[in-house]
Amino acid sequence: MTVILLTPRRFADERGWFMETFHAQRYRDLGVDAAFVQDNHSYSAPPGTIRGIHFQRTPHAQAKLVRCVRGRIYDVAVDLRRDSPTFGQHVGAELSADNGHQLFVPAGFGHAFMTLESDCEVAYKVDDFYAPETEGGVRWDDPALGIDWPFAAAGATDAVLSAKDAILPLLADAELDFAYDGSPLLPLHP
Repeated sequence: MTVILLTPRRFADERGWFMETFHAQRYRDLGVDAAFVQDNHSYSAPPGTIRGIHFQRTPHAQAKLVRCVRGRIYDVAVDLRRDSPTFGQHVGAELSADNGHQLFVPAGFGHAFMTLESDCEVAYKVDDFYAPETEGGVRWDDPALGIDWPFAAAGATDAVLSAKDAILPLLADAELDFAYDGSPLLPLHP
């Protein structure tokens, strides 16, 4: 399974719009084959806030379906499957309340996002429950990853981080146990 950028259809009229943010059969047909068990919602006040790069190890590895419900974010998924030909590579996309895009991040990938404006809210589904004994992460600014965080687009000069995210290990030092399923990371196509 690889990372997928989804754009749910919006039905608009003079009142505004309506969209289905998840439809199990339709998403399964698109390659999102996850049985979601928990919904999460975060709020980030300042632009330039980075949350991640996070993951949960086996046996509680999580797939995520991420969307921005207020504001704009730059959302990133990093391949953390050591035997993958795309190990350490990433993809990223802008998710916003306006564009309605969603990013499906399978288990075996790290996930992070950066807020591009003030007062952003992100909602995401996960297919395993939070298990703190399996949580892990990789430094957001690891040179081995080469993520070009869009600070200029956020009007920020540096990252706003939690104390926990500020001390995450580099990729070379991260404890990873993800199996490669034969699907390399592919470029995103809306």
